[in-house]
Amino acid sequence: MAIIEMNPELFKQHVKEGDRPVMVEFWAPWCVYCRRIGPSMGKIAEQFADRLTVGQVNIDDHGTLAEEEKIEVIPTFVIYQNGKAIGSLVAPDSKAKVEAFIEETLGR
Repeated sequence: MAIIEMNPELFKQHVKEGDRPVMVEFWAPWCVYCRRIGPSMGKIAEQFADRLTVGQVNIDDHGTLAEEEKIEVIPTFVIYQNGKAIGSLVAPDSKAKVEAFIEETLGR
């Protein structure tokens, strides 16, 4: 499954109203850490396609959404289930850390 580039409407559709877990990466194009972990996101979306949806919110384009979700540092990954945040990970330095975060938050 591909990564969903989320705007407020897609965020509401997938996160607030959806019935499946969603991991959202809050990021910006100028963020060095975001660019470092970015290439792994497609692989993570494919790897966990049977368990969750993966989306990204560009905070430059949708800053209000980041403010509403209380995002202070990027990249921040948040897993939502039933419209609520159930876990977050700030500035991971490897794909392995994102994978571990997903496993810990969703359970194996």
